[in-house]
Amino acid sequence: MPITTLLAVIYPICLVWAAYSDITTMTIPNRLTLGLAIAFVPVALLNQIFGQPLSLQDWGFHFVIGLAGLVLGMALFAFRVMGGGDAKLIAAAALWIGPGLQTWYSAVAALLIYTALFGGALSIVILLARKFFWGLKPSLPEWAGRHLEANGDIPYGIGICAGGLFAVGESQFLHALKFWS
Repeated sequence: MPITTLLAVIYPICLVWAAYSDITTMTIPNRLTLGLAIAFVPVALLNQIFGQPLSLQDWGFHFVIGLAGLVLGMALFAFRVMGGGDAKLIAAAALWIGPGLQTWYSAVAALLIYTALFGGALSIVILLARKFFWGLKPSLPEWAGRHLEANGDIPYGIGICAGGLFAVGESQFLHALKFWS
């Protein structure tokens, strides 16, 4: 098994860790999103040596897409659509997803569409649970009961995790790591 394949597990592990952290604490640690973003560079460099090298243009696309993810996330944070940790997580996921197999934007479009679909479904489920199961709050663990609070936040890191994992099939970089192919 190539070293790049072993290192590729950093991406899904960090996404799942972020989702778990978000559902249990309503926070996504900065060290997690920063670590995910930083880990992209050595994994990509090792892929240069042992796998399919990224072109200079692809390196640029990855960083521009990651920066665009940060700008989009911060705009959503400014409008109180998502939290700051969610904004940083979407940027780190976008950095890893990078250009797509079909077109340069297909992978990031898949990331955003899947995230919106899973995040929207999650929001509907939580809002329905708040409406119909609010009485269960005292009998639930504190972290679970928090999600039944009338004006509580939505742990959108779960939607970002699911979106990031479902978008893997569109990513030129993650496909080249041979983890999912």
